[in-house]
Amino acid sequence: MVELAGRIDSGNSAETEKEINELIAAHPGAKVVFDAEDLEYISSAGLRVLLHVRKGNPSLKIINVRNDVYEVFEMTGFSQMIDIEKAFRKVSIEGCEMIGRGANGAVYRIDNDTVVKVYYDPDAFDDIQNEREVARLALILGVPTAISYEIVRVGEGYGSVFELLNAESFAKILAEKPDKFEWCLEEFTKMLKIIHGTEVPEGKLPDMREMMCERAMLTSRDLPHEQAVKLRRLFDEIPFNNHMVHGDYHSKNLELAGDEVLLIDMDTLSVGDPIFELGFIYNAYVGFYDVDPDSVLEFQGYDYETTIRFWKEFLPKYLETDDEEYIRKVEDMARVVGYTRLVGMLINKGIQDEPDHRKEYECWKAKLAEALERTDSLMLGQVFAKPDAPAGAAEEIEVEASVDKLPEVLGFIDGHLEAAGCPLKAMMQIDVAAEEIFVNIANYAYAPDKGKAIIRVELGGDPPGVVITFIDWGMHYDPLAKEDPDVTLSAEERKIGGLGVFLVKNTMDDITYNYEDGKNILTLKKNF
Repeated sequence: MVELAGRIDSGNSAETEKEINELIAAHPGAKVVFDAEDLEYISSAGLRVLLHVRKGNPSLKIINVRNDVYEVFEMTGFSQMIDIEKAFRKVSIEGCEMIGRGANGAVYRIDNDTVVKVYYDPDAFDDIQNEREVARLALILGVPTAISYEIVRVGEGYGSVFELLNAESFAKILAEKPDKFEWCLEEFTKMLKIIHGTEVPEGKLPDMREMMCERAMLTSRDLPHEQAVKLRRLFDEIPFNNHMVHGDYHSKNLELAGDEVLLIDMDTLSVGDPIFELGFIYNAYVGFYDVDPDSVLEFQGYDYETTIRFWKEFLPKYLETDDEEYIRKVEDMARVVGYTRLVGMLINKGIQDEPDHRKEYECWKAKLAEALERTDSLMLGQVFAKPDAPAGAAEEIEVEASVDKLPEVLGFIDGHLEAAGCPLKAMMQIDVAAEEIFVNIANYAYAPDKGKAIIRVELGGDPPGVVITFIDWGMHYDPLAKEDPDVTLSAEERKIGGLGVFLVKNTMDDITYNYEDGKNILTLKKNF
């Protein structure tokens, strides 16, 4: 058993290979297993070490590989020629504070730096992957959100880990700091306008209108004929809207991390008319508690009076008007949407006649009928302009083209990526690519002499991302002209080398090379 830890890159690959070979030589004939639980990063230089070992040990096995490292193995074909097992870290939530709860899971604080969202469904692995993707999409589109960097095991189920430094939910702030009510209301409304002002590319998120039309059809079965026809018509008339809807927006799903407000619980993200969101917010602050007002304390963590006040003051702030008649009209629209969802939820679960839910069912159905009578349209269609994020100016450093300058180069790049909120997965891919390019320049551009290299970083663009440019005055060389290695070959057939540029090509969104005025200019682009 050989433990791999930290980084295996061009700076330590030779030493690492020597240590591994010494361990193997001390146990002749033994099967070799690499435990990669603590392996954080591997470059093409590290991959070459593994390939060398594999050639002499055909039964080589690698276990406990974290997700981001596994993706490197998979991309380069190593997972096809070596037995590689992914690992999920185990996390306990015993004694942890619950800081949020959504439709599909609850969020617990593990420590000051991190939280874990634990999914109710023990087989929710695919749901977690989906939520990570839609959260990444939201961040790319300019919505401040936390991105999960690890999937873990929590008991018999799965959890998703986020870095939320000293974060506290708006629900906790409202419960413990009443003087922050106005601030919470302002930030709550501001975030919602960012969400609703965000246009989503076609097909990237589900259409909330389709889901609610189905819910209206279900609810209408238990309504008098005239009400049923009107309800279905109102939802059918809502046009498609490609603006973002969160779908579970309330004070437990907004976190204050430092001085930054972040949106969490992204698995309900969709597109649709803002009236859908307002209906769901109405439920979270009013509708759910019609029968038992005291239950708000369990869900939101603060009292019923605070909840009602929050809704009443939120709506005119969101609509940007003091027109009481218009506010009442929109509130009735929200009530129709909200109660349609609540009644349909009970019917869909088949629990509307159970003793614990019958009172809710009758109450919500009656309130739906009241709001339905006063409502002739559900088309709010109000979209707020989202402020444009300023594109970052280009910044660059000039360093000696030497391998020992690699930490300085990666530190310069990572500093900009961290400031831009680059997801950890994308940052690792960018680091791998930057290392490959800079080490190539250091080893070959000026050999046997020395020279300089410029590294330029530009942030921004649409979609948001980073452009990293490497410039040197060494010999004319186009790394992109090199033929890609055949990653389908076995270890015995595989040639050593060629993996670095292959990794760069397969992790970056765009790569270009030009030779101008005696300069090699290679540009990497990565969206995030």
